[in-house]
Amino acid sequence: MEYPERFSNLSDYAFPRLRKLLDVHEPGGDPIPLTIGEPQHAFPEWVGDVIAESISGFNKYPPNDGSPALLEAISRWIGQRFNVSVDEDCIMALNGTREGLYNAAMALCPETKRGKTPVVLIPNPFYQVYMIAAISVGAERVFVPADAENGFLPDYTSVPADILDRTAIAYICTPSNPQGAVASHEYWRQLIALAEKHDFRIFADECYSEIYREDAPVGALEVAAEMGADPERVTILHSLSKRSNLPGLRSGFVAGGPESIRRIRQLRAYSGAPLPLPIQKVSTRVWSDEAHVIENRALYNEKFKLAETILGDVPGYQTPQGGFFLWLPVEDGETATLKLWQETGVRVLPGGYLSREVNNQNPGKGYIRVAMVAPTQEMQRGLTLIRDCLYD
Repeated sequence: MEYPERFSNLSDYAFPRLRKLLDVHEPGGDPIPLTIGEPQHAFPEWVGDVIAESISGFNKYPPNDGSPALLEAISRWIGQRFNVSVDEDCIMALNGTREGLYNAAMALCPETKRGKTPVVLIPNPFYQVYMIAAISVGAERVFVPADAENGFLPDYTSVPADILDRTAIAYICTPSNPQGAVASHEYWRQLIALAEKHDFRIFADECYSEIYREDAPVGALEVAAEMGADPERVTILHSLSKRSNLPGLRSGFVAGGPESIRRIRQLRAYSGAPLPLPIQKVSTRVWSDEAHVIENRALYNEKFKLAETILGDVPGYQTPQGGFFLWLPVEDGETATLKLWQETGVRVLPGGYLSREVNNQNPGKGYIRVAMVAPTQEMQRGLTLIRDCLYD
């Protein structure tokens, strides 16, 4: 049996690679898992009650795009958070943002751009679904470094004009995973102007937008609206996984121009699975509540203050502007990860596993990613062990 060649050269996903690296060795202490960005804070206590009250909804096929109540709640939240009006027919509920990040490319990437193979711009390091989506649509992947020199956000203005002319999609995550960098108002203006000039779409992965240190990150749609950009220019994606500590709920949304969302909805109708009605019901309630989001953000900020106390003297240490990861500089991420595991039991992720080598350079190689999701006491122990093992 033959299999498609387009996936044959992929290296293992980050976490299978990590298991191959570490699981053949005994941990040097009680294991402390700081690898996966799976929120551990409590979600709102009423979530279970709402699901229980709507349990009969499992007996019905759910609406493909999201219930009217859910779409209204999302539209209202976008307006309150980003001061921009988005009609409900320009929103679709998602099974988490990963579905949307992949299917948006499937629905919106043209087969050719100016008679040539289309290009998808990808920040490097990156969330792996960006690359798989580009491969699936037959696009050329162009990895643009997001390193310390450019503030850990990709400088898409540095891409040659002939590549930009073939670009169909540019992915951007802000606050970024793994570095926690936040796109400024000016960054968005430059990127949107570049997309207008070269006629490509921006897929804004904003799933960490509600976890930030000080100022709330500006949103792509609000800047696009201020500029009077083509309504189809920007597509945003959000999730309840990080905002509300509900990664298992698999609930988020995509919003953008009416034609973009029509096409994404059409793809969902044929190939996807809408959220079950009880999940839509509780999602409606969660998008309508901000109190738990404020509490959640405060818990993360306490842990980042702790990290500053423990690791603040490490050369190159930076408290990220947003998100819940530390991006710690080391000589070699894989070597440091193995040393940590063997000597302390702390489990982190080599930064190189989240990056692609381009021109013999891997921008994540000199870092480890630490997920700040564990309880505070466990984080304190883990961060102290990291400091004593790698930096003393």
